[in-house]
Amino acid sequence: MGSMMSLMFAERGIHIHFFDPSSTNEQELQSRARDANLTNKITQHDDHASLCSALGSPKVFIFSVPHGSVADQSIDDLEPHLDQGDIILDGSNEYWANTERRQARLAPKGVHFIGMGVSGGYQSARRSPSISPGGSKEALDFVFPFLEHFAAKDKLGRSCVAKLGPGGCGHYTKMVHNGIEQGLMSALCEVWGIMNAGLGMSFAEIADVFESWNKDGLLADNFLVGIGVEICRTKDKSGEYVLANIRDKVVQDADDTEGTGIWTVEEGIRLHVPIPTIAAAHQFRVASAYAARREAVQKSLKDGAVQPRAFDGDDKVFDKKSFLRDLHDATIFTFLMSFIQGMHLLARANDKHDWRMDFQSVLQIWRGGCIIQSDKIVDLLEQVYKHNCDSNNLLAHPQIADALGKRFPALKKVVVHALNADCHVPTLAASLEYYKYSGSTDLPTSFQEAELDYFGNHKYDLKTEDPGEPVTGKHHFEWKPARGLVDEKR
Repeated sequence: MGSMMSLMFAERGIHIHFFDPSSTNEQELQSRARDANLTNKITQHDDHASLCSALGSPKVFIFSVPHGSVADQSIDDLEPHLDQGDIILDGSNEYWANTERRQARLAPKGVHFIGMGVSGGYQSARRSPSISPGGSKEALDFVFPFLEHFAAKDKLGRSCVAKLGPGGCGHYTKMVHNGIEQGLMSALCEVWGIMNAGLGMSFAEIADVFESWNKDGLLADNFLVGIGVEICRTKDKSGEYVLANIRDKVVQDADDTEGTGIWTVEEGIRLHVPIPTIAAAHQFRVASAYAARREAVQKSLKDGAVQPRAFDGDDKVFDKKSFLRDLHDATIFTFLMSFIQGMHLLARANDKHDWRMDFQSVLQIWRGGCIIQSDKIVDLLEQVYKHNCDSNNLLAHPQIADALGKRFPALKKVVVHALNADCHVPTLAASLEYYKYSGSTDLPTSFQEAELDYFGNHKYDLKTEDPGEPVTGKHHFEWKPARGLVDEKR
């Protein structure tokens, strides 16, 4: 990502000075610069002193490093050379609380630290990424014209960047983006699996379906659906589909190279925000990483191992065209749920930390250059936020209720068919259940509440009372008096 951004800046007339302790990274950037005829715009330095002496004032740095201690070490090395007014833009996928800690460390020296989420992968970084900056108003005002110029543009030419607010809200927004991304990617791989294993469709046929989805309806102009078309159609030099030989082994969360998915799920738990679509997607990825363990389980189960199979029924019972329409609606439903849950999490964090974020600005950031780009879904959400919605309960908004309600029957059909054929649908099923229990006023958790009161005197509310806020109830029933040994002998 750092190399690609350097080339992007250089290509647009900015002279880049860079330092990287990895000689491999340095050589790669220099090689790419030569290939792009940009060596006169990119200067390598051997240490931080040389780097800083080559810059004017104020100095502006962009970090693109692994999350964790690397940024702290970089700050340690830079600190002797930093002056009041200097700005560090951390373009890494960093944990938001680390960003706030570094801001607090540098603020007394008059040095600004901006947590700057950069989305779109290395391809967008080379061209124009989506940018999510958060930090002090002074620093954001200073760098914003620069970021606005280099950020991705939507179809109306608007930059996909915004001054999100103070503290770690920039990195928090990027974290939520990546959580939503996991939900979308899982849903898409699940429907791909249904078409491939359940319906027996070829890669080329699935590509045609994805292509039609990406042209019309709420999945139109969706980045992941769009690249899915190319993935399903791409063949290697021998004429074989590349996809056919890719192992089902996603390791980016299990090997700790990517922390945003983990942090999103942790934040949902910490802030008491239900995000089951995103959480199910994350767990599916983690299970995917342990391919060898799954293989051992399959060998142990032998004939009892469960594998996806073709849907049962003949043409008179099962209408494939109708089912593909249902599958389209089920995908929209689950994509929308992933966005809604991510926005609920962001809204709760915004309230807790008093970031005072504008959620329409967040949506604008996601209109271009990013992995979760989904223009029609964002159009819908933008309309919702324009009408005084409850940002912590988007499901209650009439437009959202309508979009989900008319697609719920399709999702239910898809999940039932998939379960009967043992296809894998953790994210689709989690979205279905979330919808069911989010709108129900008679959950079986009343039985759980009774058991909690029975053994723990946790108290409860009555159905005849207003539901109120999530606070401890006022009522307790003495289901069984507590007795000691002496009482037992009586």
